[in-house]
Amino acid sequence: MIIPITLTADNGICAHQEVEKISFNSIGITEAKIEEFLRTNIGLLFEEEDDETLLIVGQQVINLQNARNDLVALDANGNLVLIEIKRDASDMASRTEAMEFQAIRYAASLATVTTVDDLVERIFARYMKRWPNEFELGDLTPEELGKRIINKFLRENNSDRSFNSSQRIILVSSSFDEQTLSAAAWMNNNGIDISCISLNPIKISEGQGGSIFLSVDKLIPARPVEDFFVGFPDFAVGSEAGLSVAPGSGKTKTSLPRMAKLMEWGIVKSGDKVSIKGFADSEATVRDAKTVDYKGEVMSFNAWGLKVTGWSSVGIYEWAVNSEGRTLAECRAERMQQEATVSTPVG
Repeated sequence: MIIPITLTADNGICAHQEVEKISFNSIGITEAKIEEFLRTNIGLLFEEEDDETLLIVGQQVINLQNARNDLVALDANGNLVLIEIKRDASDMASRTEAMEFQAIRYAASLATVTTVDDLVERIFARYMKRWPNEFELGDLTPEELGKRIINKFLRENNSDRSFNSSQRIILVSSSFDEQTLSAAAWMNNNGIDISCISLNPIKISEGQGGSIFLSVDKLIPARPVEDFFVGFPDFAVGSEAGLSVAPGSGKTKTSLPRMAKLMEWGIVKSGDKVSIKGFADSEATVRDAKTVDYKGEVMSFNAWGLKVTGWSSVGIYEWAVNSEGRTLAECRAERMQQEATVSTPVG
């Protein structure tokens, strides 16, 4: 739920505008339009701390049984990601096969892609031909450029030796029926990497018109209750940064600090020079916690990362490096260790 407010002169809170619950159907948005929006803005589905790095490599991919899936991406681990999109639960109900079962069939087809050549020849080259204005071919064929792009992506992410060792599924819809959520939760608990993300339009009335926003919520996998507990530092041998870690998660129980906190700590300062790891001519100047100046253009950190790499989504903390060549993620982890050490009582 979103409650729009305004502040009075003495910082009192007043309800301001009315939030109107709308649907994609009511404003004339088709499933194809949602697909196209996500094709070019897939990173908006993820939180900053997800550090999700993706390269969209396919759209409307058809397998040998003429089954058609919406989007295919390659992730930082070298795995293929099936992204299936439905406008709402009513669209799902009109299909002969449940969304999650359909996605499993598509993911199984992606498992047959065993080499970079397979990926390019079966999927990526066709995608490039569909969107020729988005790729600078020069004297290269789509197949030749496609192999260069994929190999560079894998190499930069240190995943060239683990290409498509597993597959992931991301389901996107404004609503899900209970059986789909139940099946997805069961699959997650049994080692299948599947996510359900709700994407809903909302309208905030203002004057004669109003503004429309998209609300994004990851339903599955949900964060375990234990992830919200604040534990005590563990300085046993093998513990990482002295931070309490959720069992089996490999992640700290608290959300990782974002850019504003990094600036407060002095890890990042206005005027600092930052670059994208492994990419020449990528230096930008930090303006504030949200933007950088790159070649005379002011843009967000993420937009800068996307412009430099040409990828579809970039985990900016893992990719942005300071003048010493250290990633923001490394600097953040070091400071978090210092904070944990200082906060630990002696004796």
